[in-house]
Amino acid sequence: MITLFLTLSAGALLSASGRVAPGVPGAAATSDVRLKTISTRVGAAGASLVIEATEPVGYVATRPDPLTVALDFRNVDATGVANRVAANAIGPIAAVAVEASEWLGAPASRVRITLSQPVTHRVRSNRNTVVIEFDRFDRPSAKAPAAAVGSVALGSTSGGGAADALKALEIAQSPAVEPVAAETVSRAPRPSSSGVTRFGQAAALQQPATPGQGDQTARRFTGNLVSLDFQGADLRAVIRTFAEISGLNIVIDPQVMGSVDVQLREVPWDQALDLILRSNKLGYAVDGTIVRIVPVTVLKAEADERLALAKAEQDAALNASPVERMTLQLSYSTGAQIVELLRSGNILSTRGQAFVDARTNTLIVTDVQERLPGVTALIASIDKPQPQVEIEARIVQTNKTYARQLGVQWGFNATPANDVLLGGRIAGGTAVQGPNATSTAVNQPVGGATSAVGIALGSVNGTFRLDAALSALEASGNGRILSTPKVSTVNNVQAEMTQGIQIPIQQVANNTITVNFKDAALKLLVTPQITASNTVIMNITLENATPDFGRQVGGIPPINTQRALTTVLVNDGQTTVIGGIYTSTTTNSRTGTPGLSGLPLFGWLFRRDVIDDQNTELLIFITPRIIRG
Repeated sequence: MITLFLTLSAGALLSASGRVAPGVPGAAATSDVRLKTISTRVGAAGASLVIEATEPVGYVATRPDPLTVALDFRNVDATGVANRVAANAIGPIAAVAVEASEWLGAPASRVRITLSQPVTHRVRSNRNTVVIEFDRFDRPSAKAPAAAVGSVALGSTSGGGAADALKALEIAQSPAVEPVAAETVSRAPRPSSSGVTRFGQAAALQQPATPGQGDQTARRFTGNLVSLDFQGADLRAVIRTFAEISGLNIVIDPQVMGSVDVQLREVPWDQALDLILRSNKLGYAVDGTIVRIVPVTVLKAEADERLALAKAEQDAALNASPVERMTLQLSYSTGAQIVELLRSGNILSTRGQAFVDARTNTLIVTDVQERLPGVTALIASIDKPQPQVEIEARIVQTNKTYARQLGVQWGFNATPANDVLLGGRIAGGTAVQGPNATSTAVNQPVGGATSAVGIALGSVNGTFRLDAALSALEASGNGRILSTPKVSTVNNVQAEMTQGIQIPIQQVANNTITVNFKDAALKLLVTPQITASNTVIMNITLENATPDFGRQVGGIPPINTQRALTTVLVNDGQTTVIGGIYTSTTTNSRTGTPGLSGLPLFGWLFRRDVIDDQNTELLIFITPRIIRG
């Protein structure tokens, strides 16, 4: 396994030209940078190798194998360096050699450290000094794998590195990432004051995992661990650095420009590259063994162009296909609805058309053969019989007192499976909705009995109990059932029940008499909706219009109107009730002796005046029953 760490010190940055650009004031030119001394020191924690330069330098630290650590210094002269270690073994350091190397076409100097045992190492820098620290003994958690991979020189990679890098990059980019934790990475110490990071040794390379569809946290990075410290570095030069690290063949788009400021410690190189690219709104496209770095806008434009080209090719293929005709006999759907669905649902091709024969309710479709099976499948899933709902209404007239004895619950405890909204205009009460609601929806005092408003909702537990109570009502003479209409309607189709009279209204215009009729009736509109839980949602509109002949104007009585709109949820066969519709009837009658009853002052002795005020209440019981075919 190869573990490679890249660090640029705070005082030296790699430029695109391959020179070491000064990162702090007073930095020397490249030709003046050189290594001065290489020495060792021994402490309680272990041995350290100290490399001193004339100024802060950039370097690349690699671990080609468990017994070798290499540091490469680009554009740094090592001629005349005082190597005070050479072949003298000190602790785990067996030998130190200085070699000439090359990186990205520029000369470099390499310091190769040979170890006597595979101990953990850490690299840090402070000003002009680079320190490599080695543990005194081999830590079990830092042991390298038994099978070591061949050495890596600057400018080349070991076999299979590019293939592994391509596998990592072929995983789709994701905004949120979860890197693979290395098994034997030592804890990274805190960075020094110069901002240079320290390193540990990485574990075996993990295999990439393909993320699930739509999973934004499944991205895993499997590249070798790398530590980066860039300050204002040229973006193109940084990407070329990743090409050197990973061994990828990278082509950079001319539109890629910018700078990089990043400090990362021991992260997979593919994760670091992914973050840098996304931070600069860049993406990549893999073509064989070549990775192309381009702005995401370019990638999107290319993807749109490919989609447009594919669509054009598909349209060309469709235009070349012959048009076929298909007729379908609709049983439960109207042809106009199906035609509208086909036209708006992008089901037909640009050459497709749909017509309907209203006389026979037959659908006629013309399109290419590839689209006709989709049309057939859609119609087969839609053209199905819908369940019906039988709505039974009982309109009962009773006095106010006996209405309280019918067992009508004005408001009831709702349950989570049966939430009911009590609506309408309620006098003296409050609507209740939701679980654990216990207050009543209506509280009609006697004084409010003659009010023109006050429609309220309730429920009755049990249809049999309701029928028995209504029969007892008629038997006792306290009320009567005015009508019991029943109507069946298809799911989500409105049903209407009306009972009343029409009042003729004469109008004279230009010596012409016209008669119009105005409805004065009790009208009930119900739209049922069957739910998956075998309950029925009913949108109820109730309107009670009664003529008031006691206040006629020109022989035309005004019409008193009460109206309620509500939505209730009831079980199949359960009854809901609407009450609070009061009617007041005043009867004036006079009986007396003819002739004498009309005498002034004394006529009242020979006649009897009877004034009868009668108040009644209308109760409307609605029971839905689901009828399935």
